[in-house]
Amino acid sequence: MTAPKSVTFETTVAQRGNNTGIEVPDELIAQLGAGKRPPVLVDLDGHEYRTTVGVMGGTCMVGVSAAVRAATGLAGGDPVRVTLTVADTPREVAVPEDLAAALAADETAGAFFSALSNSLQRYHCDNVTGAKTPETRQRRIDRAVALFREGKQR
Repeated sequence: MTAPKSVTFETTVAQRGNNTGIEVPDELIAQLGAGKRPPVLVDLDGHEYRTTVGVMGGTCMVGVSAAVRAATGLAGGDPVRVTLTVADTPREVAVPEDLAAALAADETAGAFFSALSNSLQRYHCDNVTGAKTPETRQRRIDRAVALFREGKQR
């Protein structure tokens, strides 16, 4: 098995209004060999996260969210060393234990959840983990399982 392709470069964090990101030169996108908008694992000075390269105004960009900026201390104009590695494995969502148990107990709901896209799985997991009380958390789990049993995504 060959290792996924990666590129490392030094640049500055670009800021346009409220949007913050890293400009990726076209020749580096070509070196990755995974298309114009590849899914990538981003390493910003040791902080890693997954995203997809986007194109904004004809420029290839990797977004740097507020959460990433808070974790790294980076701001617009800061110099940064970036490594982009083609993300060739499927994204995985951390499913809360209580939701996982409910899905395991209902084969139909569990199979339906497994077939959902990463973003929809994350939506339901975030909905459960965002509950402030145990009662609300359980209600959200029950509702999600019921939706999946009916074949509904939301």
